[in-house]
Amino acid sequence: MKDTAEKFLALLEITSRLRAPDGCPWDKKQTPQTFKQYLVEETHELLEAINEDDPSHICEELGDLLFQIIFLNNLYQEKNLFNLDDVIESISTKMIRRHPHVFDSKTVNSEQDLHQQWQAIKTRENERKGQPRHPLASIPKSLPALRRAQRVADRVAREGFDWPNLSGALGKLAEEFQELQDAFAHGSREHIREELGDLLFALTVVARKADIDGEDALHDATRKFTTRFLVLEKIIAGQGKQLADLDPDALLAIWQRTKTEPASSPEND
Repeated sequence: MKDTAEKFLALLEITSRLRAPDGCPWDKKQTPQTFKQYLVEETHELLEAINEDDPSHICEELGDLLFQIIFLNNLYQEKNLFNLDDVIESISTKMIRRHPHVFDSKTVNSEQDLHQQWQAIKTRENERKGQPRHPLASIPKSLPALRRAQRVADRVAREGFDWPNLSGALGKLAEEFQELQDAFAHGSREHIREELGDLLFALTVVARKADIDGEDALHDATRKFTTRFLVLEKIIAGQGKQLADLDPDALLAIWQRTKTEPASSPEND
């Protein structure tokens, strides 16, 4: 533990050195606003490493993200707004306060009870701050659209606004699909856009009811499509042709072949 603490202090020194008057010109010119994009990028790189299930890559990306957090803290610390001690104390106090079933004598009997307890504690915290917030207000608007939609659907379900079973959600999905078809037949572009959004949201509700992460499911589907498309291109190139040379039926026939051809990865091509 002592070795870990020493290495952490060394990282703090490295970060401060980069921001020093004789430090790195690029690091010195950064502000919280300019630095936001790098924080987002590093987070997504860590998610990608987790998806690859590569421990060494995950370790590297965790280090990158840790550095981003320390660097961002320094930007505020330099203005005497808060320091890393404040950040650590704040999150430590919050985690203890929000886990009375771990750090106190409170007991919970189910995951639902756990969610309700968590939300009740958050509500009391906001009331003490004089900032009462609706449960939906804490869901960041900057989340990817699919992730945010599923979080909203999950949050209102906890409040009691939910289909009693999966068949109800599937029925709503079928209804929204029919409305989209009607919009294509008779509606304006704006009407089509609206109905398409409704259909996508209904899909996220179905995913939640099926206990499936919609964001991950879509990533997997996109990765599968990309892999098959690369195989399709190789098959067509092997015939000495291009995509534009084939009619839809011929393309569909080759597409069916991609489901049994050896997989390919865009990263390896």
